[in-house]
Amino acid sequence: MLSLGSATLRENGSGLDPYTAANIGIAHHVGLTLGLCQLASNGVLFLIVVLTGRSRLGLGTVLNAVLVGFLVQWWSALLHPVLTSANNDIARLAIFVAAILVFAFGAALYLGAGLGASPYDAVAPVIVDHTGWRYRPVRMMQDIVFLLIAIATGGPVGVGTIVTAFFSGPLIDFFTQRLVRPIVDHRTNHAHANTATQTDSKP
Repeated sequence: MLSLGSATLRENGSGLDPYTAANIGIAHHVGLTLGLCQLASNGVLFLIVVLTGRSRLGLGTVLNAVLVGFLVQWWSALLHPVLTSANNDIARLAIFVAAILVFAFGAALYLGAGLGASPYDAVAPVIVDHTGWRYRPVRMMQDIVFLLIAIATGGPVGVGTIVTAFFSGPLIDFFTQRLVRPIVDHRTNHAHANTATQTDSKP
């Protein structure tokens, strides 16, 4: 879902999320594909998170770090013929809004699964763990930093990049609090209830 939302923004001509936009800008300068550049930058962030917040890492960290950049390329190739033909402003606006929501909801879902955050998505929670600051402003500042990197390196910055930089943190937090956490809590309570029932039924 992260990759789908990011690729939709790209092919809709709205600009990418700040992290992907920054990686594309850097990739152009060093002669790498997006997938390889994002893999390398994730490696650097991974080392930082290992040193500062190892509990935030897991299987999801590896899958996200390795796959997302390549999946953005795959989704972009798939969506390009469809989205580039959409020249209606209302349709493009609807696609833009849907892409932002899909991107944020995808982030909230995989973070809520508790299998580890991507190196980029782990940065803000690690800062929160060490400082006690609120997640929303920390994530917003992180996205703004990468927005500036994308601008400096000539990455595909558009209105989608700017909106994502300022609103992805609040949207991720909203989806986490209103949808993902209640689902996770319900499943956890259900699993505990089943375990207790099985234990009580043993002779």
